[in-house]
Amino acid sequence: MSERFAARAAAVAAVAAKYADEVDSNARPPLEAVQALKEQRLLSVSVPTRHGGEGASMLELSQIATTIGAADANAGMVFAMHHSQALILWRHGTKAGVRRTMRQVLEEEWLLGSATTERGIGGDARRSNCAFTYPSPGRVKVVKDAPVISYAEAADAILVTGRMNAEAPASDQRMLICPKGDYQLRKTGTWQALGLRGTASDSFILSAETSEDMLLDDDYGTISAHTALPTAHLLWSSVWLGIASAAVDQARSTVRRQARSSVGFPPPGQIRLAELMIDLQSFADSVRHQAEHFDRISDDPDALGSISFAMAMNAIKVTSANAVVDLVMKALRIVGIAGYRTDTPQSLSRQIRDALGAPIQINNDRLLTNNSPLSLMAKVDL
Repeated sequence: MSERFAARAAAVAAVAAKYADEVDSNARPPLEAVQALKEQRLLSVSVPTRHGGEGASMLELSQIATTIGAADANAGMVFAMHHSQALILWRHGTKAGVRRTMRQVLEEEWLLGSATTERGIGGDARRSNCAFTYPSPGRVKVVKDAPVISYAEAADAILVTGRMNAEAPASDQRMLICPKGDYQLRKTGTWQALGLRGTASDSFILSAETSEDMLLDDDYGTISAHTALPTAHLLWSSVWLGIASAAVDQARSTVRRQARSSVGFPPPGQIRLAELMIDLQSFADSVRHQAEHFDRISDDPDALGSISFAMAMNAIKVTSANAVVDLVMKALRIVGIAGYRTDTPQSLSRQIRDALGAPIQINNDRLLTNNSPLSLMAKVDL
C-alpha cells in the first residue's frame, strides 16, 4: 500500500475489526469505523489537490478499501460506496451547491450515500420513475421510493437520481445532491440479509427539496459510465479482495499451527495453501491492474465512454465476485470445522456470508447480459 495512507487505513481497520461481529449481528451501520474514517480524514482523501485535498488515486483508494475490508467488509463497503459518490462531485459538477458539498466533504468529512435504485424499474439504475419538479425559482423537489439506500440514516448527504422533469423519458436522468436537513426518510423495509448486514441497506421513501444548484452538470448516463459504475466496481472488488485475504490469513494460521505440532511431517493443508496463495495473488493483480487502468484514462472522456472500458469494468466486478466466493470456500476447507463453526476464533462465518453477497448484489447475470451485445462489437483491451 501507498505509505502515505497505510497507517491511517490500519487505524480504521483496527476499529472496524473490534466492532465487526456486533455490526454483523445487529445489522447496523459500522458507526465506530465511520467515525474512525472521519478522524483519519479518509472520507476526503480522494478530493483532488487542486481543491485542497490529498488527491488519492484509484489505486490508493483500492488499497485502503482492501485493508478495511479485510477487517470488516461492512466498513469497507461504506468506504467504497462513499468514494464512488464523492468522486462524482468534482468530476461532474461545477455549480455553487456542488462546490459547497465538496468543501463539506473536505472540511467536515461528510459521508455520502446514494439512492439510484427504485421500485418498478427491475433493478435498472439507468431508468427512473420519479421526476424532479421545480416548486419555485431556484428550488427542486423529488420523491423516490427506493428499495435500497445503504447506511441512509448515517449519511450526511444522499445523491439521488430522477428524471429531469415529469415529461422526460425514463432514461433521461439527472443526479441531485440532497444534504441532511433537506430530505426526510420514511422506512418501508429493513435489511435482513445473509451477509453484508452492516451496510444497513434498508428501504425508504425519500422526500427532498433543496437548492437547484445541487444538480450535477452532466446527465446520469455520463456520470454512470465515466465515474459511478467503474469506481463502484473497482472499489467493491477491492473490498472483496480484503474478505478473501482475511480468509486466506486464517488458512495460513491453521497450516502454521499444524506445522508446529507435526515437525517433520508436512501438514495436510500445506499444498492447498500454496495454491490458495497463488489464487489470491492473481485476484489482487487483476484488481490493482484495473485500478491503475482507471487512473491512466480518468481524464479521457473518449476512453471512459468506450465499449472496451465498459466491458472491462463489468468484467472486474464479475470475476472478483466469483473469485471471493471461491477463495473463501477454499480457505474454509483448509481451516476445517473450526472455520465452519460460529463460536471459534477461527470462524469464517462472516467472511463466507459476506462473500456470497458479491455475485448477487448487482447480479452478475445482469452485467453479463449487458456485456453480451458489447462483445460483438469490441475486442478485449489486453
